[in-house]
Amino acid sequence: MIAPLSRIAVACLWVLSAPLAAAAAEGFPFGLEMTLDVAPKPGTKRIPNIEIGDHGAARLELWCGGGAGQFSVAGDTVIFVPGAVARRDCPQELTAADDALLAQLGAVTNWSRQGDVVTLTGSGSLRFHLNTN
Repeated sequence: MIAPLSRIAVACLWVLSAPLAAAAAEGFPFGLEMTLDVAPKPGTKRIPNIEIGDHGAARLELWCGGGAGQFSVAGDTVIFVPGAVARRDCPQELTAADDALLAQLGAVTNWSRQGDVVTLTGSGSLRFHLNTN
């Protein structure tokens, strides 16, 4: 049988740990995949997505091409450094959209998360939905 004082200590630990668990669920989406919150562009069904590894390595699928990059996070500050991008045979509009998206990602400075929505901000704002399936 647990002594009354021990029960109080266990209850306090449980109450104090609940906000920590919620904060972890709202953390940067390391180890997850997220999809840009936009409609497909004319001529394609693709929507850009990013798979972020546990240590920030990212695999990107853009409007047309694909590539890699690296996220570095400290608090609500984020830096994205794009890596090599594989160019596929696509219309110039999609290639230009890839370049614009990479430039926006490279300019992000902050991030926030509310549930399954991650917003990256900098010179503009990019909204992503976590793929939870």
